[in-house]
Amino acid sequence: MDKLFFDTWESLLRTFIITVLSYLALIAMLRISGKRTLSQMNAFDFIVTIALGSAFATVTLNKDVVLADGVLVLGLLIFLQYIITWLSVRVKSINRLITSKPSLLAYNGELYNDIMKNERITNDEVEEALRKSGLTDIKQAKAVILETAGDITVIKAI
Repeated sequence: MDKLFFDTWESLLRTFIITVLSYLALIAMLRISGKRTLSQMNAFDFIVTIALGSAFATVTLNKDVVLADGVLVLGLLIFLQYIITWLSVRVKSINRLITSKPSLLAYNGELYNDIMKNERITNDEVEEALRKSGLTDIKQAKAVILETAGDITVIKAI
């Protein structure tokens, strides 16, 4: 309990230096890896983001992990994500493995309750998407689609 609030100035300095350098390395690697790494997330991207955050926290706070090891882990996670996404646009089976398909929640004013139930989407969420699209009734929508990243798209009826 004697080191609950303060350990040493050296510990604070190490944490400061490692955090700044790790942060700069992470930003540089994310910029080099391209826009896809920072794009709207699907489940796969979300997992990579969580892993990056965990690795970043570990390298900055765990005194047993040196900067080079932490930067290597961050770089490997970004590189693996880059490879998987590169392959996913070239190999359909990999694309199907890491991304879901859009789901049609409503068409021509008719809600597909079974699909909504399977996707765990409520009527309130569909109504919110309608309102955001400027519609007040489901009959004004040609289609309502749950996209692969989890957002709901409304296509207005003509």
